[in-house]
Amino acid sequence: MAPITKEADFVVIGGGSGGLGAARRAASQFGVKALIIESKRLGGTCVNVGCVPKKVTFNAAAIAETIHEAKNYGFSVQETAPFDWTTFKTKRDAYIKRLNGIYERNLANDKVEYLHGWATLKSQNEVEVALDDGSTALVRANKILIATGGNPTAPPPIPGAELGINSDGFFDIDTRPKKVAVVGAGYIAVEFAGMFNALGTETHLFIRYDTFLRAFDPVIQEGVTKEYERLGVHLHRRSNLSRVERDPADGTLTLTYVTGDDGTESTVSGVDHLIWAIGRTPAIQGLGLENAGVEVNAQGYVVVDDYQNTNVPHIYALGDVTGRVELTPVAIAAGRRLAERLFGPPEFSARKLNYDNIPSVVFAHPEVGSIGLTEPQAVEKYGRENIKVYKTNFTAMYYAMMDPADKAPTSYKLIVQGPDEKVVGLHIMGLGSGEMLQGFGVAVKMGATKADFDSCVAIHPTSAEELVTLR
Repeated sequence: MAPITKEADFVVIGGGSGGLGAARRAASQFGVKALIIESKRLGGTCVNVGCVPKKVTFNAAAIAETIHEAKNYGFSVQETAPFDWTTFKTKRDAYIKRLNGIYERNLANDKVEYLHGWATLKSQNEVEVALDDGSTALVRANKILIATGGNPTAPPPIPGAELGINSDGFFDIDTRPKKVAVVGAGYIAVEFAGMFNALGTETHLFIRYDTFLRAFDPVIQEGVTKEYERLGVHLHRRSNLSRVERDPADGTLTLTYVTGDDGTESTVSGVDHLIWAIGRTPAIQGLGLENAGVEVNAQGYVVVDDYQNTNVPHIYALGDVTGRVELTPVAIAAGRRLAERLFGPPEFSARKLNYDNIPSVVFAHPEVGSIGLTEPQAVEKYGRENIKVYKTNFTAMYYAMMDPADKAPTSYKLIVQGPDEKVVGLHIMGLGSGEMLQGFGVAVKMGATKADFDSCVAIHPTSAEELVTLR
């Protein structure tokens, strides 16, 4: 059967948030004939196995912590049963399914054509799509955007590694495990470990160094690592798994790992789930990039310039597949600006995303927020003599009624540079950091100075007031 032939002004390969944003902006705002191709579910990693279901799970973990802390405020809360993971998962899955439907309806409303299938570049202007019914479609496009995101990185080649699951598999767990092991030191591993622990699962976290979240400022690395140990997470520092075995009697796993430089072996047994959360790899396999001559670097990322241009005219890429600040809102913002530049009026011809000072949050326990340079980065860029660091550590007022064992730390750091003390880094750890950073992020993005922070009257009593009263 001959393939269906279609033509479009703008074809987007990938139905994640960045690709969706670009296609919808092009079609709804500029009347472009846009078509989007996705082989999985609309919304990509963030909506289906990332930010959204993760935050829903974090909310459940936060409620569990609140129930535990309620006694300090005089509440007598008697739990009649442990957390019902199965009921929670069913409701979370239903919520995600509703979101998938909303995305599909939005595409229809914006008159963006949607093909569900696998896309392969055949040339610089042609995409072949293997559709679900076994047929194929050949799409000719004036402009093509690659926005396929990333996939969880494969585990190391050790015996039994396949007995574990990747970070996507976390959302398939349908009953509360008694014991889990998480391998990784990035935000995904740290978030999963915090959620499991708060929901009553014995949690083991394996990291290669002494702290985790090592891309963040030292105040964050040290503070959250110490807090996880206080909360009861079993932290295995400087460790690497060497073997995974399944017990034929009960199906649980035994993990053998090596610690330190002397090769000392230890084991953890009775593990219900091993989760590999060791990073993500750009999703370029099978896209046919070589057919169009699209350049990728040694790490497999599609090479782009500041305007999301690849080396091939009329082919663009954005989001995690390019390896530039792998956050969903970054892909969305880049996609919208790209659509405006490609299809908008002349005044939009220089539109691009500024990748400086992008705020990010880790939904750890406690929450973490960061924007700008870490202290080591600021020293390297400006010199120790040209920066000044303001910081504070305190106990948030929420914990004033708590027993000492229930009190969590709060730490803030402000890094400024030059005689006008321009803020070049802000790092916060504590209750409400995610919501708090969004507002302070605007100030940093606008070029605020320490004097600007000081000139804002404090809101009392809040934790955030400490950032405008630092001395």
